[in-house]
Amino acid sequence: MNLKSTKTLLPLFLVGLSAGAFAQSSDADSTSHFQKRTFRTWSIGLNGGMLTHYTPFNGDNNGDFKTPQETWGYGGYVKKQILPGFGIQADFLAGTVKGFRSNTLVSPSVAQDNSSFKSRIDWSGDVVANFTLANLSFNQKRNFLSPYLTAGAGYMSSSANVVGTPAGSNTNYHQNWFVPIGAGFKLGVSRLINIDLGYTVSFVKARDFDGVVGSLNDRFSYAHAGIEIALGKKKSPQLQNFSAIAALREESAAESAALRNRLAIADQKRMDDEAQYARDAQQLAKDMADDDADGVANKYDKCPGTPANTVVDGAGCPIKIPAPIVREKVIITEADRKVVGEAIKDLEFDLGKATIKEHSYATLNRVASLLVQKNFSLKLAGHTDNTGSMALNLALSKNRAEAVKAYLVSQGANPSTIEATGYGPNQPIATNKTAAGRQQNRRVEFSLF
Repeated sequence: MNLKSTKTLLPLFLVGLSAGAFAQSSDADSTSHFQKRTFRTWSIGLNGGMLTHYTPFNGDNNGDFKTPQETWGYGGYVKKQILPGFGIQADFLAGTVKGFRSNTLVSPSVAQDNSSFKSRIDWSGDVVANFTLANLSFNQKRNFLSPYLTAGAGYMSSSANVVGTPAGSNTNYHQNWFVPIGAGFKLGVSRLINIDLGYTVSFVKARDFDGVVGSLNDRFSYAHAGIEIALGKKKSPQLQNFSAIAALREESAAESAALRNRLAIADQKRMDDEAQYARDAQQLAKDMADDDADGVANKYDKCPGTPANTVVDGAGCPIKIPAPIVREKVIITEADRKVVGEAIKDLEFDLGKATIKEHSYATLNRVASLLVQKNFSLKLAGHTDNTGSMALNLALSKNRAEAVKAYLVSQGANPSTIEATGYGPNQPIATNKTAAGRQQNRRVEFSLF
């Protein structure tokens, strides 16, 4: 990677680091007890670092060239986390690998010091298995430090440029298989951001990666730093650094606390109920006592403190025996019945209303005089035919009987001696199938007693 690319990636890296630190301080894990969880399982990463042909597996002579020269490289990846400790990752890498002092020349010598190679990786892609040490913390649901190992296979396009090395030759861009094996660790600064620090050795399935055909396949290493951005729902944790043990412990503690709280509330309610029951029992005993011994409990005694042996009613009050009322025997004569009969014949109302027609007043006046003179009692029964609804007929018959009563009272009759009732069409005296029959059924009956 050239210096310009390095300057471009460095600000992005710092922005991601600051955003992750802020998210870590502001996020708070929260979940309902033992609910099904959703996790962030997809992520993308960007990284930059040092490319060199030196690896821990090169041996004493360090491959075809003795002295490595560090250069910039850059890469990225897409990862799918399948289990907390296992994921599949697709990587991309580009950059230049350099070295000098060819091992095919006499050492030390000026010729060796002036020999070098430069292999440019135009592109490389690989698919690796990512083995993450799962979070086993008992107290933290989100692991901060997650070591990992990677291994897989890849394919690349590269070219080599050799200087001052008789045993070497320049190569055009060509493709080779390689096997990447790596290790590193991630710092989970938030639900969204991880800092990725790693080291990968790529074993190239060719001997001319550096332009010199040696006895062994070539290899190179990439030490990198970068950021990983987890994709998914806003409040979902990352699967790769989530501790199920800590989550279970937290939710179990919360469930236990909630259960203890419910038990405490239930116990307090039980004690309150028992206290209320005792108060109610005490009040009931007081209410059901009979302090004046009159046979009526205090709760129902409207006249407490009655003298002993007093005869009382159901409310505990002394019974007042009224003096007998002597009423004269009422004798109804035929003349009286005739007055009532004429009133019945002459009584007419406006159609469908309870308004008495004026020509009926004369006979009603004689009935009123009869009631005043002889102190008779009178029952008025209103009836209708079956035309119309039951509710309308009942109301009309009642209103007509009440209209007659009101008129009689206006003429001096005692209202307490007059009873007005409406029966609607329920007591016909003729058939309702003819007009004449219906006319007979529309009536108000007068009964003296």
